[in-house]
Amino acid sequence: MVPAAEKGIESSDGAPSNRPNILLIVSEDNGPELGCYGEPFVQTPVLDALAAKGVLFQRAYVPQAGCSQSRAALLTGLYPHQNGQIGLATWKFRLYREDTPNVVRSLKQAGYRTGLIGKLHVNPASAFPFDFKQIESANFGRNKLRKYANEAGRFISASERPFFLSVNYPDAHRPFLKTAGGLPEKPLTGADTRPLSYFGLDTPELRQNTADYYNCLSRLDSQIGELLTVLRKSGKLRNTLIVYIGDHGADMLRGKRTSYEGGVRIPFLLSWAERWGGGARRSEMISTLDLMPTFLEVAGVPPVEGLPGRSLIPMLDGKKKDWRRYLFTEFHTHSAHNYYPQRTVRDNRFKLIHNLMPGEINPGYAFTNKRFFKGLDKVIATAGEPVRGAYRRMQVPPEFELYDLEDDPCEFRNLAGDSNHAGTLSQLQDRLREWRRATGDPLLDRKNVTRLRNEIGACFRDGVPSKDHLTLTYPDYFFRDGN
Repeated sequence: MVPAAEKGIESSDGAPSNRPNILLIVSEDNGPELGCYGEPFVQTPVLDALAAKGVLFQRAYVPQAGCSQSRAALLTGLYPHQNGQIGLATWKFRLYREDTPNVVRSLKQAGYRTGLIGKLHVNPASAFPFDFKQIESANFGRNKLRKYANEAGRFISASERPFFLSVNYPDAHRPFLKTAGGLPEKPLTGADTRPLSYFGLDTPELRQNTADYYNCLSRLDSQIGELLTVLRKSGKLRNTLIVYIGDHGADMLRGKRTSYEGGVRIPFLLSWAERWGGGARRSEMISTLDLMPTFLEVAGVPPVEGLPGRSLIPMLDGKKKDWRRYLFTEFHTHSAHNYYPQRTVRDNRFKLIHNLMPGEINPGYAFTNKRFFKGLDKVIATAGEPVRGAYRRMQVPPEFELYDLEDDPCEFRNLAGDSNHAGTLSQLQDRLREWRRATGDPLLDRKNVTRLRNEIGACFRDGVPSKDHLTLTYPDYFFRDGN
């Protein structure tokens, strides 16, 4: 007997439906440092070609710059503070409810085959009933890299039913391996590159770090090329919506685990030969929260009520001229090492960060800097302004940070205390408060900020957090009073 959820995959005359396949490609820990985004040193010909044939979004964001948080958000269509995955799954953070609607369950119920290659990294995994799962580990050792394309080919060719396949690669996560599996064939060295601009610093060590980060991206590009070759050979390319994103920015200075552009801004490419093409470049502000509404619309599945994102289809089809005026992101914690909650809003030009524990040391600052060479703190201390001040502000943030992303895209100069920008500050503060109330932000209640900090702090032993001693009950009290 054919399950009821699968009956919709055929038309009334019994022929297979022409609903598109959906291929979601996710890379680890990289921002838009690709050739198609204008990065001069990295070699990414496959992704550059995908952008040339499809749509490149110039201002794309994740809701939070963390692996589990970002992945849970795109799969549920909800901000981390709405779905509960506010920290890493490996540190016991989780969805509030297993029955939270998600794109996997919705597409599966509509008759799609669902596949996952690479890590899920969201708790509980049982909330996402994939039909097919392979290479479920993080694979940061980059073992058997060709297996990703091989397993994808096996899944894609297994049936003529439409599919949703999420392929999650380990690059460019740390460690930044210069080569793995023979890729890249000609790795870059520090002499070939310059550090990322948002560092504001330049040393031989940072150049080498950047070179190896680019080597990871080059290797990623080759793997995606293998995947797209498999899709092409299957004969299903033309009727497949392809989306490529990074899960958040690079694990670099002022990148991952922050609310700065280096953390939350990502590459976002979309291609569907049957519908869009021509190398369009879009300047609208989009979020990975828009993926679930988009996927459900192209699959002909009724939308889930109450999602904060919106389908990209009307915009791409030219049917919707106005788009969002404000885009929001957030931060809570990553592991137990770096709890420092923030809320952020940006418009077309300005960006406001609200630090919910102002004046306190942000533990994420030292956590990131320890990943680099021993003399980094001295390099920062001797840097000129405004760079030195930007790092000092990151270490002990004020309540508000306001940046002009047009004149200061690297967010070095805080304008929150500048009377010339008082109107902009006030306007963005109002928008941020409205959004927090509209989305039921549990950290509007200061007691929740403190209680979660104490809960996380209780797992420390001799200054070091311990998973064994971490007990998290925030899903039980965050919304107890109906916040």
